[in-house]
Amino acid sequence: MMMWSNFLMQEEDRRRGMSGQRARGQHKSGLSPEQEGKIKLALLLTSVGATLAVLAVGTEFWVELNTFKANDSAVCDAAHLGLWKMCTKRLWQADVPVGRETCGPAALPGEANCTYFKFFTTGENARIFQRTTKKEVNLAAAVVAVVGLVFMALGCLCVIMVLSKGAESLLRVGAVCFGLSGLLLLVSLEVFRHSVRALLQRVSPEPPPAPALTYEYSWSLGCGVGAGLVLMLGGGCLLLLTLPPWPWGSLCPKQGHRAT
Repeated sequence: MMMWSNFLMQEEDRRRGMSGQRARGQHKSGLSPEQEGKIKLALLLTSVGATLAVLAVGTEFWVELNTFKANDSAVCDAAHLGLWKMCTKRLWQADVPVGRETCGPAALPGEANCTYFKFFTTGENARIFQRTTKKEVNLAAAVVAVVGLVFMALGCLCVIMVLSKGAESLLRVGAVCFGLSGLLLLVSLEVFRHSVRALLQRVSPEPPPAPALTYEYSWSLGCGVGAGLVLMLGGGCLLLLTLPPWPWGSLCPKQGHRAT
């Protein structure tokens, strides 16, 4: 009987010691449950932006280039490209929506030929429909997008360190990283728009003659715009959480204070 009582007392002391260590760890982190919940919500928001960013940068539906349909042919040509590669497609004109003057959209089934841009390896410009890319602008858009992804990864790491290790000083660093990531993605989109305009203007004089083209931005670019805005919004929310609470308390007094 004495042995069981001693065993139960030891178990109780062990549990109290573990609960004390857990309480000291929470006190050391300095995060209240309310603050932790707000940080997790902001991290969830930025994770949506991160998903959109990876989807945008990794796909090649940033812009679609469409030729005009010819009456004497059953097929027409279209192309779509992104930061890393381009795809040309030969589509059946019977599949093109009625009333559309140009070939496309590029999502229609057809014979596709996709190649990665060579200016990342050999430094050569790509040729699309007798037009030549301006590799400096394309390279700038890709590099800016990659740097934006790096800042996004650093922001995620900082917020995870805040939640797991209690390093509150990294919260502001993570907020700045997310804001810079969203800004760089938007800059990359603008640089890519300039690369599209440069492509349309750089017509090759060599035969055959270059066909007339129209262009339209596609869903990958839309994902990039959404990613940039969401990441900047998430970074702003995290930055607000680092501000002292007294300015907001004076602007938004509690109900009990108003009643008195």
